[in-house]
Amino acid sequence: MFYLNAVLLAGNPQQGGGGMVQLVLMGGIILVFWLFMIRPQAKKAKEQKTFIDNLQKGDKVVTIAGIHGTVNKVNEDNTLQLEVSPGSYLKIEKSSISMEWTVTLNKPAA
Repeated sequence: MFYLNAVLLAGNPQQGGGGMVQLVLMGGIILVFWLFMIRPQAKKAKEQKTFIDNLQKGDKVVTIAGIHGTVNKVNEDNTLQLEVSPGSYLKIEKSSISMEWTVTLNKPAA
């Protein structure tokens, strides 16, 4: 608490509004940090959760490890069966799904 008072009252003790200006600047920095860092990450996390919750059989996905495959079966225990090649299946956690495979296929080349 002493440190906060020292920061807010720093400068010339004859000036009355110096601490208030610093407080407004600190609030502005926090606002900018929230707008450019926290808010976009929260939005992306919400979209990822929605994507994982809506997975169904036949969806083409990419795992975090870079494995491409098609969802064959969605289990109740937060796992799914991924077909990586005809007749070859992997049992993985839903949380290891990174993105939809068709999104990467339809991207235009730069």
